[in-house]
Amino acid sequence: MADELELLRGADPAPPDGPHFGDGPLDHNAERRLEQLLRDPGNGLPARPGGRPGLLPGRLRNLLLPGPRRLRLAWGVVATAVVAALTLTLVLSGPSTPPAVAAPRPLVVATGSTPVSLHRMAERASAMAGADGAPRLRKGTHVRSWSLGMSDDKPPITLPEERIVRWRADDSHTELVVATDPRHPGRPVLSDAGGEPHLVDDGHVLVDRTYPPSWSDAPPKSPPPRDPARLRAYLMEAQYTDSTLTTPELLDAMATLLDNWTLGARESAALARLLAGAEGLRPVGRVTDRLGRRGQAYVNDTGGVRRMLIMDPATGAVLGLESTLTAPEPAFGVEAGDVMSYSAWMR
Repeated sequence: MADELELLRGADPAPPDGPHFGDGPLDHNAERRLEQLLRDPGNGLPARPGGRPGLLPGRLRNLLLPGPRRLRLAWGVVATAVVAALTLTLVLSGPSTPPAVAAPRPLVVATGSTPVSLHRMAERASAMAGADGAPRLRKGTHVRSWSLGMSDDKPPITLPEERIVRWRADDSHTELVVATDPRHPGRPVLSDAGGEPHLVDDGHVLVDRTYPPSWSDAPPKSPPPRDPARLRAYLMEAQYTDSTLTTPELLDAMATLLDNWTLGARESAALARLLAGAEGLRPVGRVTDRLGRRGQAYVNDTGGVRRMLIMDPATGAVLGLESTLTAPEPAFGVEAGDVMSYSAWMR
C-alpha cells in the first residue's frame, strides 16, 4: 500500500497549491495522470498475490474515478471475485443528471394501517364477480417488472421492463416489450438486450413481434377455471407437478398465470379464495405499489425470501408480487432487504 500511495503522490492529482478537499472533477492533466496509473502495466506497481500489476485496489479506484468512468470499469475491469451489492447505485449520465438506483427498495407497509384478512378479501372479490359490468377474462397481459440480471463476470443489475401481450381473434398475438422505469420517467434505464448491460432511452423498444396463430389446451395457455379447487389443479399442471403447491410455489404459479392472462372478476374471485387457504400468508397492512396504486399486502417468509402479495382492497384482484431477501448471501454479494424481483400487473 505504501508503494501505491507514493505513486499517487507522484502523479499529483491534487497539487499543494490547488483547492483542498474540492468537490469538483479532476482537471485534464490530473485525470490523464490518474488514467495512466490505472491502465499502464509498467507503472511500477508490484504484483499483489493473485493479482495483476498496474491496477490500484478496487475501493481506492472507485473513490478516485469520476462517476461515468466508474460505470465503464464496473463492466470492464471488475473480476468475478468482486460482486457488487444488489442495491448498487449507478451514475447513468453526466454530472447534470441525478444518479438512478439500479434496484428498487422494498415496499414499506404504511404505519398504523389495518390489515385485512385474505378471507375478507376473497369475500370482496366474490361480491365484485356478481356485480354488473364486472371485468371479464382476457388472454394476454400488461405487466411492469423489475428483475435481477446476473452473469458470471459482472455485478448483478436490476432490469426494468414493461410487457404488453395482446391476442387476436385468429389466435395470433403481438408482444411489445420496452425498457422503462415509472419511478424515473424520461430517464435512461439499464438493459441487457444483446448480452451486455448498457443504457437505453426510457421507452426503448426491446421486442416488437407478431406471432402466427397458435392454440394450446394446456395451462397456462388454456383459460383458467373459475372454481378454486380446479384452479389449484390448473396451477399445479402449469408448474409441472403432481404435488400440492407450497405457498411460495402457489405464488410463483399465480405469477405465471398473470403473465399469460388478464383475469376477469370471476377468475380473480377464485384466485382470492385459493390464496385465502394458503399457509403462512399473513396480512400486514396497506402499501402503495410502484405504480402509485394502494393495496393490501400479504407476506410469506420461506427459505430466506420474503414474498409480498399486493391485492386491490376494493376488488380483491392481484396487483403485484415482490420477492425480497431476508438473509444475506455473501457468496453473491447480496444483503438482506435486497429486492430480487417485482411484478405489477395492469388491465
